[in-house]
Amino acid sequence: MNERCKFVLEWERRWEAAQGGRVNVSELCRQFGVSRQTGYQWLWRYRAQGHDLGAMEERSRRPLNHPRAVPAMMQDLVVEARKLQPNWGPRTLRRWLVDRRPGQPIPSHSCISAILKRRGMIKPRGKRRRGKPIAVASPFPECTEPNHTWCIDFKGWFRMLDGIKCYPLTLIDAFSRFLLRCEPLTEPAGDQVQRILDSAFHEFGLPTSIRSDGGPPFASTGPACLSRLTVWLLKLGITVEIIAPAKPQQNGRLERFHRTLKLEVPPASHLREQRRACDTFRGVYNFERPHHALELNTPGSVYSTSRRRYPRKLLGIPRSEAIPGHLELVDSHGFIRWHRHRFLVGQALSHELVMLLPGDRSRWEILFGPILLGWLDPADPRHRIIPLRRPKGPIRLSLLDNS
Repeated sequence: MNERCKFVLEWERRWEAAQGGRVNVSELCRQFGVSRQTGYQWLWRYRAQGHDLGAMEERSRRPLNHPRAVPAMMQDLVVEARKLQPNWGPRTLRRWLVDRRPGQPIPSHSCISAILKRRGMIKPRGKRRRGKPIAVASPFPECTEPNHTWCIDFKGWFRMLDGIKCYPLTLIDAFSRFLLRCEPLTEPAGDQVQRILDSAFHEFGLPTSIRSDGGPPFASTGPACLSRLTVWLLKLGITVEIIAPAKPQQNGRLERFHRTLKLEVPPASHLREQRRACDTFRGVYNFERPHHALELNTPGSVYSTSRRRYPRKLLGIPRSEAIPGHLELVDSHGFIRWHRHRFLVGQALSHELVMLLPGDRSRWEILFGPILLGWLDPADPRHRIIPLRRPKGPIRLSLLDNS
C-alpha cells in the first residue's frame, strides 16, 4: 500500500512539474519495479476516484459472477424453511426441501449451512471438551422392528403461562421413533396414564414390551416394584422393563426426544392450548421432520401398527396351578390371610391371586405368576413379608416367562 501511494504521488509530482505535459510512465515503472500494465492500472484507479489514495487499497479478486453459485431464489427458499423450522439443522432442512420439491435441485447440506451462516441464522458452537469415553452396555434386547419396545416417561414439569404445572406424558416406539402419544397432564396420576395407554392400544395395538424408569406410576417401592399400572400391563401380556436407578441412558431415545420437545413446544397460555400445540408438533414430528437415526426418513414412513390387537383377554393364574402350592386372593387393602394372620402384599395386587410355594427354612415363596414377590414366614411374630432387594441393574417383568 505504501509503495503504491509513493508511485502515484511521484507520478502526480512529475505531472505537475511538466505542467500537464507527458510523463515517462515506463521509466517510473522501472524505478518502482512493476510492469507498465500494473502502473497504468494504478494510475487509472487513482484518477478515476478523484486523486484519492483510498483507491490504492487491495481489492477482492472474487469474480463478479460464478456459474455454480446458488440462485438467490433458492437461498431465499432455504432461509424461509429455516424460519419455518428454526430448530432444524442443515441436513434435516435439506431432506425436508427434497421431499417437498421433487425434481428441483437442492443445495447440499454444507452449502445450506454456509447460506444460513451468511444470513446470521446459525450461531457458532463453542469447542467441546472431550471427556473419557463411557462404556454403556445394552441392558435390554435390541429393537429390531416396530412395536418391539415402547418407551414411556414424563418429561420434566414446567409451568404454563397461567401458573399451572404441566407434566407432558410421552410415548414413542423405540425402533421407528414414532411419537404415539404426547399428552400434557396437570398431575402424573396412574389412572390418567392408563387411560392414555388404553387409547394408544386401541389405535396401534399392543407392543411386546414397555420401558420406563422406576418412578411412579410406572413402578413402586413395593414387592418386585409392582404398581397398579404395571400389574395391568403384565396381565395384557406385555413385558415391563424398568431401567436401573440413575441410568437415564438406558432409555436414551426418549430422553433425547424430550430435548426436541422442549425446543419445539414452548409453554402455552393454558392446558387446552398446550394440548393443541402438542398435537400439532406430533403431526410434524411423525410425518414431516426427517430423523437422523432413520437415514433421514420420517418416523411415520417406518412405523407400522402392531399385529397384537387390543382389547384382549387378561392373563391370570388358573386354579389348577394351585398344586403343589396354594392360591390366595389379595383383598382390597393389599393383604392376604395365611395361618390366621394377615400379611401385607401391596395394594398394587388388590383382587389378584398370588401363589404360595414351600421354600427352605420353613419359609414360603410368594409368587405373582412367575414373578417372585418375597418370602413369608408364618413363625415371624411381625407377620410381614420379606421383600426382595431391588437389583442395581435393570428389571424385566413378564407373566409369560421368568425374565
